[in-house]
Order: sequence, then C-alpha cells, then structure tokens
Amino acid sequence: QVAEWLAHPFDGFLGSTGPCATAVRPRSGGAGRARGQQQRAPSPGAEKSRATAPPRKRAKPGAADPPCAQPGRSQAQEELPWVERYRPESQNDLAVQKKKIEEVETWLKTHIFQRQPKQGGSVLLLTGPPGCGKTATLQILARDLGLQVQEWTNPLSLDFTKEELRSMLGHDSNFHTFPSQAQAALFQDFLLRANKYNKLQMLGESSENDKKLILIEDIPNQFYRDPGSLHEILRSFVRRSRCPLVFIISDNFSGDSNQRSLFPAEILEELCICNISFKPVAPTNMMKVLNRIAAAEACMNRENYTPDRTSLELLCRGCSGDIRSAINSLQFSSTKGCSLEKEFWSKKKKKSSTIKCDETGVSKVRKKSKCDASEDQEIQAIGGKDASIFLFHALGKIIYCKREALSEAECPQLPAHLSAHRRDTLLIQPEDIVEKSHMSGSMFNLYLHQNYVDFFSDIDDVVRASEYLSTADILCSNWSARLVMESYSASVATRGVIHSNTSRAFAHQQGGMGFRPLHKPQWFLINKKYQENCIAAKSLFSSFCLPPECLQTELLPYLAMLANPMRNQAQIAFIQDVGRLPLKRHFGR
Repeated sequence: QVAEWLAHPFDGFLGSTGPCATAVRPRSGGAGRARGQQQRAPSPGAEKSRATAPPRKRAKPGAADPPCAQPGRSQAQEELPWVERYRPESQNDLAVQKKKIEEVETWLKTHIFQRQPKQGGSVLLLTGPPGCGKTATLQILARDLGLQVQEWTNPLSLDFTKEELRSMLGHDSNFHTFPSQAQAALFQDFLLRANKYNKLQMLGESSENDKKLILIEDIPNQFYRDPGSLHEILRSFVRRSRCPLVFIISDNFSGDSNQRSLFPAEILEELCICNISFKPVAPTNMMKVLNRIAAAEACMNRENYTPDRTSLELLCRGCSGDIRSAINSLQFSSTKGCSLEKEFWSKKKKKSSTIKCDETGVSKVRKKSKCDASEDQEIQAIGGKDASIFLFHALGKIIYCKREALSEAECPQLPAHLSAHRRDTLLIQPEDIVEKSHMSGSMFNLYLHQNYVDFFSDIDDVVRASEYLSTADILCSNWSARLVMESYSASVATRGVIHSNTSRAFAHQQGGMGFRPLHKPQWFLINKKYQENCIAAKSLFSSFCLPPECLQTELLPYLAMLANPMRNQAQIAFIQDVGRLPLKRHFGR
C-alpha cells in the first residue's frame, strides 16, 4: 500500500484519467458536497482493478544513462535545457582542476568525518567567476561522500496587508496569512534548526548515514547593507554548530567585490574560514564537455545542426571560462528552427577562412595584432558573454602600453616642430580596456593616478601626465554631467598617461621594465578617515550647530589656539588630532 501510494502522488494534479485521479473543486453548496462524496467513493470495479494492477516502478533519471541508449525520452526530459540535461554525474565529468576538487574533498573529510566531539562549527568559502563549477563540485563530492546538503533559499516576502490579500483572492477565500519576518531573522532561525535536528530516516535508509552540510549560495540582501549582522551570526554558529557551513560567492571583475565586504580578512582569520578560489574553466576542459554534448545530440538522431571543431573552439574562447554560458550558447545556436542555425556557423567559418594577413610589407607583430582583432570580433559574435578584464590586468595594459614598430612608409610623418610627439602605434585601445574592466571612468582614473609614477623615469613626463590627469578630473567636476563625461575623462587620462611616457614611446623601448606591484588608491583610506572625522565632529560638538566641514576647517583650528579647560577629554583629543596641522609628519605618496 505504501508503494502504491508513493507511485501516484500527483496523478490528479497532472490531469491523469486513472482510477486514482480525483478532482479538486471548491465546496460551494450541497451539490458540490454530493459530487465530492461520489468522487471519494470509487466504484467496486475501480477498486478491483486497482488491487490487481501491479505497482508502478519509478523510472531512473535519464542523466545517469548513456546518451546513445535513450532513443525515446520523455517530453519533460526533452524540454530541459542542456545545462540541466548534461549536468556532471561524477568527478570525471567535472571541468574543474583536479587540485581544486582534491582541496574541497580534503576539507570535507577533515571537518565532517574527522571532527572532534567538542569541536565547534567550521566554515568553507568557495569563490570564483560564474560558471567555473563551484556548486557542481560540492554537490558531486557530497553525494560521493554520502552527505546530505541542506540549502538555504531566500524566502519571497509579500508586502501586502491581510485586507489587500483578501481583496485579491476574494472575501470567501480560506487563504491564511502569516506574519512576515526579516530575512536575517529567518536565516538565523534556519541555521539554528539545521544544527538542532537531524534528517528524517526514510524506509530502507541506514541510521549511520546522518552526516550533512549547510549550503548558502543565495545570501540575504540585508547582509550586503549590514555585513556586521552576518558576522555576529557566524560567530554564534562557530561556537555552537555541529555541521559545516559552505558559502559560494561568484566574483565579478569590477572593484566592488562581495567577498571583501561580506568576508573581510579579519573575519576570515578570526573564525578560521577556509577560502578556496576556483579559476575559470580552461579551454581544453571546456572543449571536452562541448564535444561530449555535441556527440550525444548527434547520437540521438536529432535534426539540430552540429557545429564543427573550429566553431566550438571559437565559442570556447568567447565565453571567458564560463562553461554554463558556453553550453547555453551551443544549445541556442544548434536548435532546430532557429533563424541563425546553419547560417550562424557557416558565416563564421567563411569569415575566419577569408581573414588572412598579407605577409609582404607588414611586420609579424602587426600581422598578429590584426588577426587577433578580427578573432575578437568573431568571438563577440559567437559567444553570448561580454569579454572582461580583471582590474589590475587592465591597469597594466595601460601603464605598460605595448606598441608595434612601423616602417617609415607606413608611419605618417609629423612636421618638424611636432616631431617630439611621434610615437609607435599602440597595440591596445584604451577606451576598450576601461570598458572591459567594468569600472566607472573616475574610479579607473583613481587607480591610474595611484600607480603611474613608478613607471616614469623623467620628471618632465610626470608633469605632463599629471596635467592630463588634472584635466580629466575637471571634466568630471560637475556632478550634473558626470555620467556623460566619465567616458571622456577616462579617455583623456589613459591616453594622456600613455602619450606622456616618452621612455615607452617606441617598440624597441618596451623591455627592461620588469615586474612592479600595483596598489589600490590611498583615496579609499583618506575618504574613510574623513567620514569618521565628520561623524565624530558632529557628535562631539553638536552644541555649535555647524556642518562637519565648518567644524573641522573653521571652528576646531580656532579652539585649538584657546586654553579652555571646559572641554572633556574626548573633545580635547579630537581637537589635538584634527585642529592642528602636524609639521613633522611625513605623508606617503
């Protein structure tokens, strides 16, 4: 009876016409109740057929079977996206570095199977770009180790009152509303319940397999505004927990990182949080996965267009190491009835075959740069993901400013009075570099202003570069036009710094620089100190009713000259710190 009951859980809901199907209707009168009683009392013939019918067996999931062994798939399996249909089933299917898989597996075995009785909770942080296999690696390792994964999902909050819900659902509705709670409180309650209760032991399961871990991939939005509340919850979790906690955070290429705001270095050290960083999927591993999927689809005798190896290689290069985006692009471009279909791939092959660089009169460097530029255009057309450059990588492209040598016939000749401005052709486009860094123009200028001096060897070049940076700063001085002028400001700053560096004006001067570290702007530290001073001045000298800027620039220097004993100790310390200009303090660059 239990097997038969489990075999038909949603037959009525899915519209089945079998003997077990029941119709769900609202009880709105005597006729409805009579019909409900007739439906609840099946005919004797139906009971006999139900008793004699053999119990239905559950079908095995199609993803575990070989692709070629499934000529007839269900409609639901056909409608699945390829990312779900061909999800990895074992460690060999993962397109992740073996070293990263071993690191995660070692951490899980150490903190679950070798955990001491009185040992507190442990936290693992998995970071990396989107589509690099963080979640798939954890799920496969948990299944291989026999672990139950209990995942947190952000609840949907209904911002409606009870009266509004009743007006939408009808006054006769029996829909019950529950009082809503903040996501942070629900998250804390979830961690408490996950630690307090073990999972239910189902029929046929061993009582020994009760190990589990908690997975947090969808972090509540409140913690981004107030990371301190998350830190307090984690401190309580580490003291009282019995099972490990795993956070998965996807990196972005801009300067604002969720990992740094939610998990700063002091919290990682205080709570002994292990951070394992994944890298983008290598093109060779991605090619193996795409070839396997293309072969599986071809083996199913589908009418979809199957791309060749050249097209797959271009698609891999265009997805920036995101295997999820690569599979989605492959499915989209190979779908039957798609307007792009064969024309999509054949056009790319035709273009790639016709792009050939002339070997006469053109240097190898220039030939390579032209081919790379054409390939980049092909990649942007095939892949569905924009190309991105990490911040310091983009900064290095601007500061090192690689060039290509040109012959006198190809290089335009400048007049004699402008010969000092002659430069070899750049191999980059500064505007494209700033755009691919996913940062605003003013923020990119901050990083450039902090690091450009170390790459100059002549003081006159530094003067010219600082003038360009000052001009770029003036372009963004008007807040009403700042959004429009930021791109122009970044163009002036980057091209001005590149042009001012005469020690790297020609291709033969590119060597000998060596590696030099890049640093974040000191403006961040100064701005943070300024905000703290404004808050402290407003709280300590609130009786003067002045804005914080006037307090620090007008009032406090005057109070510092007076010997007034009526100030408290906090006010005296703040006046000595802010109200006096230190003459012997040497500020850094």
